[in-house]
Amino acid sequence: MASLGVNIDHIANVRQARRTVEPDPVPMALLAELGGADGITVHLREDRRHIQDRDVELLRQTVRSRLNLEMAATPEMEAIAMRIKPDMVTLVPERREEVTTEGGLNVAEQVQSLTDMVHRLQADGIPVSLFVDPDIQQLQACQATGARWVELHTGTYAEASWEQQPAELARLTEATAQARALGLRVNAGHGLTYQNVEPVAAIEGMEELNIGHTIVARALAVGLQSAVSEMRRLVENPRRDPLFGRLN
Repeated sequence: MASLGVNIDHIANVRQARRTVEPDPVPMALLAELGGADGITVHLREDRRHIQDRDVELLRQTVRSRLNLEMAATPEMEAIAMRIKPDMVTLVPERREEVTTEGGLNVAEQVQSLTDMVHRLQADGIPVSLFVDPDIQQLQACQATGARWVELHTGTYAEASWEQQPAELARLTEATAQARALGLRVNAGHGLTYQNVEPVAAIEGMEELNIGHTIVARALAVGLQSAVSEMRRLVENPRRDPLFGRLN
């Protein structure tokens, strides 16, 4: 059974749109936990477009589940992680001009530099996950770095047409099995919604799904605690079509 990590970046997006103090993602994280979140995820970007340093520091003090810090593989972010001590670091690609993360990290092209960072973080007691596309070459490179976890990029699956979605689900299923065979633990996320999450949650070996935008969007109608609770029920007890893994 997969657990649920709730990404609260989009709460900070609303605050930063007016450069004011509300909504504050820190107390909102408590509501997410009350709704059943198994962990809280935030992405501290280089340009600080949503989550701020202050948020990460306060979340480290107040989150009672798990704090997953998404970040670029830069010296600045490594220093922040070493100081804050999140429960997990997820290394992700980052470009200033992108609206949201556009794909997985190309680990195969930077194995040595990532290996050094992974070793330093894990030696400091911080497990590292690498956010990658469901590709065997990238998974093998992840193993080579010494990282303990991968997070599979589900964006292509989430954006696929009805006809193509079963093939993308099969890629995710195969990549999960490959990662586990390599000794890696597996999370997944990006673009997952209430409508498409269940087949991914049902993949054997999937440990956690990190979901943000759709939960925050739903929260505008029903409140954050209820929105998280609804998503948790889908993740805990997924239904799927036996042929294609699609919703019944």
